[in-house]
Amino acid sequence: MDKIAITTGDPNGIGAEITIKALKILDLPQDKIVLVSNKKVLDFYGKLDKNYEIIEIPYDAEIKAGEVTKESGEFSFLSLKKVCEIRPKAIVTAPVAKNALHLAGHIFNGQTEVLQHFLAHDNQLAEMLFVANNFRVLLLTRHCALKEITLTKEIVITKVKNLVKTFKTQFNIENPKFALCGFNPHSGEDGILGREEIDILIPAVKELKTEGINITMPLPADTLFVKAAKHYYQNTNDEYDCYIANYHDQGLIPIKTVAGDKTVNMTIGLDIIRTSPGHGTAFDIAGKNLADPSGMIEAIKAVL
Repeated sequence: MDKIAITTGDPNGIGAEITIKALKILDLPQDKIVLVSNKKVLDFYGKLDKNYEIIEIPYDAEIKAGEVTKESGEFSFLSLKKVCEIRPKAIVTAPVAKNALHLAGHIFNGQTEVLQHFLAHDNQLAEMLFVANNFRVLLLTRHCALKEITLTKEIVITKVKNLVKTFKTQFNIENPKFALCGFNPHSGEDGILGREEIDILIPAVKELKTEGINITMPLPADTLFVKAAKHYYQNTNDEYDCYIANYHDQGLIPIKTVAGDKTVNMTIGLDIIRTSPGHGTAFDIAGKNLADPSGMIEAIKAVL
């Protein structure tokens, strides 16, 4: 299918609202978009101003704005399954609630994992790349507790190689330059503050460099992201095309602090690019017509 497919996320969250608002602002031709949603859900949160194609996902439950329910989790899951089946040009997903997915019996840590489950083949791995203009951050690990982070030399090498492929195909950058964050404070201080740099990251970098990949040795993340923020605010070209963070908050705190709701979550490594706003379901304002569509606008623009 040569259309961008948009799922509206959890029916009790702000997903349908920000989708409707974003489409009105972007004013895209209706033949470019297909919505994987439910007319009742869409009508509850607003009104589309164009006759976009809608692939209906059944939802017989009452819409309970701001609540976590089993029914909303099932709807979220079925929407993701359907969007994978139709194989669109690109996928844009509104936020879902992980606890609602779990209530419905779908034990995934997020939408990235669901998409990988349905789309991956030949050992493909979905990766999370966060984008705000030219400020980009790849996560080496995703949604897991800090104490459960598992990082190996092989994981680093595989994910960086996947990143190189994406830069060539998605961003038209043939020889991207990557900055690698140290795992520990001050990049471990030669093993005094931890050995992950010595045992994992540095050996991985050395092997990647032998294959011509332009990547730094592990650098202290606190000072590294200061430079990235300055370039973003000044709208100037950064020295690096992407920053590689070891775990979720190491990468997301700086980019979301700088770019806020304009941060786009991009799933790479699969055959279809997927984008999503960098925020969640915002249950506290669901159904109140207060949601800012900026993140959804940027997510759609990223795949146009």
